[in-house]
Amino acid sequence: MWPSLIIGIMVFVFILLMVKAIHYTEFVLVHGLGLEVVGQIMGYSVISFLPALLPMSLLFSVLMTYGRLSHDSEIVALKATGHSMWSILFPAFLLSILVAFISSQTSFHLAPWGNRQFEVLITKLGQTKAGASIREGTFSEGFFDMVVYANSVDSKKGELTKVFIFDERDADSPLTVIAKSGQLVQDPKNPGHSALLRLFNGNIHRKSESHTKINFNSFDIRLIDPVKYETREKSPPSLTIDEINDKLKAGVKDPEMLRTLQTEYNKRWAIAAACIIFALLGVGLGTNPNSRRQKSGGLVISLVVVILYWIIYVSAEGFARSGQAPVQIAIWTPNLIFFLFSLWSLKRVWN
Repeated sequence: MWPSLIIGIMVFVFILLMVKAIHYTEFVLVHGLGLEVVGQIMGYSVISFLPALLPMSLLFSVLMTYGRLSHDSEIVALKATGHSMWSILFPAFLLSILVAFISSQTSFHLAPWGNRQFEVLITKLGQTKAGASIREGTFSEGFFDMVVYANSVDSKKGELTKVFIFDERDADSPLTVIAKSGQLVQDPKNPGHSALLRLFNGNIHRKSESHTKINFNSFDIRLIDPVKYETREKSPPSLTIDEINDKLKAGVKDPEMLRTLQTEYNKRWAIAAACIIFALLGVGLGTNPNSRRQKSGGLVISLVVVILYWIIYVSAEGFARSGQAPVQIAIWTPNLIFFLFSLWSLKRVWN
């Protein structure tokens, strides 16, 4: 089962990347990011999804292996030589225990790290590639706490023409800056925290007790956001299992946040447990000793089962987060349904 498990991981990683391909293409074409940065984004995405990819890959592996055994009549041969149902099932069960352990550790520690790195990288890029957030002919708010308008924008080169800026970072003395052109210069030593907006051929209007107008040939606006990256709190998916435990033990007063933390805690255990359930289900669906027609189709069956599981799972998670159902019951219901289905499939095959 090991080779098909590795193939399954590669197949589902490929499917995941294909689903996100349009988004990654936008990073390259629109935001002008290099392939190295896009590779980092893809890597962090795969790491954050790894706990969910492992049970899918295990189901694919077991289905392929036991389907091949059934097609070659080796299941019949094993039963004829006195092997019990448990002895034939045991290899898949043993592998599921190992994969469940790996899935739990990635879910507890590695995936939160990957998700956190993804968040940090996107946050840095959102500021480092700030020119891409400025749309031609529209007022862009939230650009380092300023309102920016540009008649035309070259996001790859960071060049702007006919620029209007309203800067109210100093509430007592807001600035209005008008320039014929501008250039966004990034700080290579501190990307995402510091940038320089260099404006050419314009004037500055300051309104305080009186109106002041200053003409300039070149004017630099230092864009600094030194604390947003360091102080940004982790999102719940970026918390390790220990951090979630600590927050739950400390007590959370916000009911919505409490449900979110409880959901995160239970879903990580539930996904790890799904490995064992998927292995049993794979044996039940893959084994058909009375038929020689089943040799392929493991991937198709895997996809159908996975899609059904995640439809139920996402719905149950939504009920848990919204408070429409108790968190533990909602999160573990998909596993219970598929566990009963796996027992039925095993009973059907081995009777």
